[in-house]
Amino acid sequence: MKAFTLVGITLSSGVIAGIILAFLNLGIVEPTIDKAIALEVQNQVSSGKNVNMSELIDYRYWQKAGAFAGGAIYGAGLASLFGVVFVFARNKLPGRNNKQKAILLAGIMWLVLFLMVALKYPANPPAVGDPETIYYRETLYVGYILISGLAALGMAVIWIRTRINSKKIIIPLMYAAIMVTAYVVMPSNPDKIEISMDLIQTFRILTAITIGVFWGTLGIIFGSLWDKFLSREQTLAAKLY
Repeated sequence: MKAFTLVGITLSSGVIAGIILAFLNLGIVEPTIDKAIALEVQNQVSSGKNVNMSELIDYRYWQKAGAFAGGAIYGAGLASLFGVVFVFARNKLPGRNNKQKAILLAGIMWLVLFLMVALKYPANPPAVGDPETIYYRETLYVGYILISGLAALGMAVIWIRTRINSKKIIIPLMYAAIMVTAYVVMPSNPDKIEISMDLIQTFRILTAITIGVFWGTLGIIFGSLWDKFLSREQTLAAKLY
């Protein structure tokens, strides 16, 4: 019963947070993407390249139409990872209740999986960049996420096993050293940005805000549902046994 409750809490939290993310993206991020695409198309036409406008319009239509379904899937996927981490880390996280612990963990995961990666490979709107380098850029981005995530996981294990509190201050510095090394060693984004940097910076700031809202919402909902349902089950089990 407890496992089914955990799965339900995890997926529900992720789907709700993902739908909220989709709503925010449609409201404040998509208009910036439309402007960036329009400028990119204008640059391509000016340089003599052919642009299939009907295909582009259809692509954007279906992309927006599927925003809520995509947000729900995205949210459920990240929530599954979040739920697994929370189960193993819950007793080691500071906080008076599970909601506080979940919010803290959500903040950490936003930092590790988004912010640290964005410092090296900041987000760009779709259609900005050379289509021929898209797989190379995706490989760099995913690789940096793996480096940050695995480094954070390793530091978390060391933190748990370190019994002397005075030595724990070194652990965040170790993570920082790994990420600085990765920042220097990993190649830069190969594409030049040929549209307004003000527009790009606006897109990046809005993306950081919406992703932050997603993680915060996920932490609040997940922690609240855990306290409401799983804590109740644990209390009942303790009374019965």
